[in-house]
Amino acid sequence: MRHLKLVLAIAIISFVTSCKKSSSNDLAVKTETQKDADGFSYQSVANDPTGLRLYTLDNGLKVYLSKNTDEPKIQTYIAVRAGSNYDPKESTGLAHYLEHMVFKGTDEVGTVDWETEKVYLDSISQLYEKHRAAKDFDTKTAIYKEIDRISLAASNFSVANEYDKMSSSLGATGTNAHTWFEETVYKNKIPANELDKFLTLESERFSQVVLRLFHTELEAVFEEFNRGQDSDGRKRYAAMLEGLFPNHPYGQQTTIGTAEHLKNPSMVDIHNYFDKYYVPNNMAVVLVGDLDFNETIKKVNNTFGKFERKEVKHPELPKETPLNTIVKKEVFGPTAESVSIAFRSGGVNTKEEKLVTLADMILANGNAGLIDLNLNQKQVVQYAGCSPTFLNDYGYHSFSGSPKEGQTLDQVKALLLEQIEKLKKGEFDDWMLDAVINDLKKSQLKEYENSTAVASAYYNAFIHNEKWEDKVKFLDDLKTITKQELVDFANTFYKDNYVVTYKRKGVDDNIVKVQNPGITPVNLNRGANSKFIEDFNKIESAPLKPVYVDYASAIKETKTDSGIKVSYINNEINDLFDMNIIFDMGSDNDKKLDLAVGYLEYLGTDKYTNEELKKEFYKLGVDYYVNTGSEKTYIGLNGLKENMPKGLELLEHLIDNAVPNQEAYVKYVQSIAKGRQNNKTNKGSILRRGLMNYAKYGENSSLRNIIPVSELNKIDPKELVDLAKDLKNYKQRVFYYGKDIDNAVSALNTSHKVNDQLKDYPKALAFNEQETGGNVYFVDFDMVQSEMMFLAKGEPFKAENMAASTLFNTYFGGGLSSIVFQEIRESKSLAYSAWSNYSTARDKDDSNYVMAYIGTQANKMPQAIDAMMDLMNDMPESEAQFNAAKESTLKKIAAQRINKSNIFWSYERLQKRGMTKDNREAMYNAIKDMTLADLRGFFNKNIKGEDYNVMVIGNKKDVDLKALSKLGKVQEMDIDHLFNYEKSENVKM
Repeated sequence: MRHLKLVLAIAIISFVTSCKKSSSNDLAVKTETQKDADGFSYQSVANDPTGLRLYTLDNGLKVYLSKNTDEPKIQTYIAVRAGSNYDPKESTGLAHYLEHMVFKGTDEVGTVDWETEKVYLDSISQLYEKHRAAKDFDTKTAIYKEIDRISLAASNFSVANEYDKMSSSLGATGTNAHTWFEETVYKNKIPANELDKFLTLESERFSQVVLRLFHTELEAVFEEFNRGQDSDGRKRYAAMLEGLFPNHPYGQQTTIGTAEHLKNPSMVDIHNYFDKYYVPNNMAVVLVGDLDFNETIKKVNNTFGKFERKEVKHPELPKETPLNTIVKKEVFGPTAESVSIAFRSGGVNTKEEKLVTLADMILANGNAGLIDLNLNQKQVVQYAGCSPTFLNDYGYHSFSGSPKEGQTLDQVKALLLEQIEKLKKGEFDDWMLDAVINDLKKSQLKEYENSTAVASAYYNAFIHNEKWEDKVKFLDDLKTITKQELVDFANTFYKDNYVVTYKRKGVDDNIVKVQNPGITPVNLNRGANSKFIEDFNKIESAPLKPVYVDYASAIKETKTDSGIKVSYINNEINDLFDMNIIFDMGSDNDKKLDLAVGYLEYLGTDKYTNEELKKEFYKLGVDYYVNTGSEKTYIGLNGLKENMPKGLELLEHLIDNAVPNQEAYVKYVQSIAKGRQNNKTNKGSILRRGLMNYAKYGENSSLRNIIPVSELNKIDPKELVDLAKDLKNYKQRVFYYGKDIDNAVSALNTSHKVNDQLKDYPKALAFNEQETGGNVYFVDFDMVQSEMMFLAKGEPFKAENMAASTLFNTYFGGGLSSIVFQEIRESKSLAYSAWSNYSTARDKDDSNYVMAYIGTQANKMPQAIDAMMDLMNDMPESEAQFNAAKESTLKKIAAQRINKSNIFWSYERLQKRGMTKDNREAMYNAIKDMTLADLRGFFNKNIKGEDYNVMVIGNKKDVDLKALSKLGKVQEMDIDHLFNYEKSENVKM
């Protein structure tokens, strides 16, 4: 979803070298037009920190270029200014389905005999028109069988996933796309030396659309539709939009489309949509990374510049009348209850965008907003927050909240509205306006170190017709807004003119059950190649050599006066710092530790209330955290370098002087109890945490090592505060990323005083992995899809196996061109998502695991199980596909750069595996010499014939338990038992 605050931070640009109160208003922000050495005109904006060059080719294509040399990669986006808003009313979901089909190739890519294949595809298209026009079920069924028959014949002349094979062979990562209301965006991150091949491939890809392997991909979209039906969050979001926009497509057409329209597609409509909107003057190419401006624009012009400009007429969409009443919506499902309130606003490029942005940050910024302090910190709700979204025609400001035990949704709603009333009355500190703008600036400094964030901001500007100059000065514009102006706006904007959406627990009567159409598996022709890919593979790229980290020299070390080791890396990018005090103990050492550090979040001290503490940190532009995992505890601090000493002093004051608060503790326990109840309604948590941990460890797991609520009620909160304070008396070390290490050490010497003799850690509990095989753990859950995971314990960790496992995962089970994805989704249409991998242990004393996953309709589960088990016992072999996987794996390693603070954290991970040197060099050299026979040997030794523990979540009424019993003894699991929750977790009130 694009309504997250992180996306707001990504979208906003402002020049800033520090976040002091000094304004950048004195810096001119204006657009200039210049020419490069080859005569290409481009626009740039003075004082733009991203260094954008915006070109417009003769055919109207926009090209956004920016340089970032952190790594030899280029983040690429190809954006089309058309999305689901433009779907014909009788073909909703069309733009999204077209997005899927753009991966299927052209008349040159993905075919071995286009002229013959085209005859079949034309016939299929005509049959779909007849299928759409037919009214009775029997006629439709007969036509679909004919479509299936001809599709099988057509597949004899196609090559599945040829685009994905080529993009993978570049060493591309993140290959994907998305469709939303006003956009369809195609994504790749490529090694910088592969730009020529990338542009050759993409310019061919967007030259036309060929709808091959159509009905199998349509079935995959149905699976995606089912995933949406299983998402209560998506249902609440759709209901909210329907209330906000009773006429506009924002609320009347979902991106995925209706089931009825998906059942009756028109290939003619899809072709027409592509021809109408996929034209250069309606598209943008975004490239951000290690590139040469002059050479890059010439290459883009030589490829995409050949596309023909066409007149584009965007549809005139309905206008909404003002919302002058409260609209109520309800949705039902198995997950925890929640409520949302949404106000319709103006869209991008309006004054309301700026005012709502500022109001949103005053209300909730994660630290010192009205909702943060009055609802979350005081624990009067389980959770509350808000965020804005701005689109081309309109926007909306949405608020959401989830109730505590015994609290109604209307009570949560009232509390949210109370915070809006405080905004309307101006009940916030005057300094907050400057603080929230500095907070946004700090977010920019973090985000714009990343080429993906910069590229995302560019394509968003294109989609929303925004001048880059306006983006650069956005925050300066916010600075001109006074408190009185914001309060006046709030009083006119936030009235009884909202949509309230109640997400209630219960049965959803609107679920659409999708039949299994019984598709005949199409031919993949894995060993075949088009002429295009043969020529493509002959294109030579300049070699790119891997760069490895010498950790001994990259991580510097010093000590505090107390003898604490400080590892540090200099931040050469900006003036932000990140300090971590690390304790090599966690909840496995003391299960009260996690409880204690979490309790600190709600406490004040002998000097400050909890609210005052939050405000003091926010004024400094510094964030802090104290958290505990199973093995480690971190005291962290990050933000503006110049305020680090004050921030550390304040954090140390909190830890040393925290005052127990019985009322806060009671609410804290209530929140934990409610969180556990909510966790039981989250199918992802049940499968990936509850079932996975039980399959791996059985009764004795770290996940189940928790304190029952009945015992939490008996704990004296002073004991927890003392435990948190005692942390400083244990052995510890520090990692600092930032500038001026001497100042950082001085701050530690001043504020972080510890004893000369530090205590050893308590002994950690041991959780031993159990042997796997012969067990099927099943949880009954109200859902449309079913999801299953397979788990087999492998041999103990060995560093020398990492090369083969990495190559195997690329070839066999990971990515769009892998064997598993091709067979289960592309050929058989049995799942939207399917993967398999050989998972390498994170600790030298742990075992590796063979894992696999399928998410599918319950009525396809038996077929999906058979398909996956066949693959896990008999690996299909393709020399060409192996070579592509090998090339892809090597190129990914060659383009990878471990830098900045990641150097330290990657070293931490290596040490857990018993290594001290960068192991990628050994992996790279080993993979270079591997053959398909080596991979077969790895498969036969580590994958074939394994006996699995199988985890399944699905609706018991739909799941074929008899089919599951072929995999082992089916055991229906109690969710409370999986997580070791008490059946009745009453809390003090």
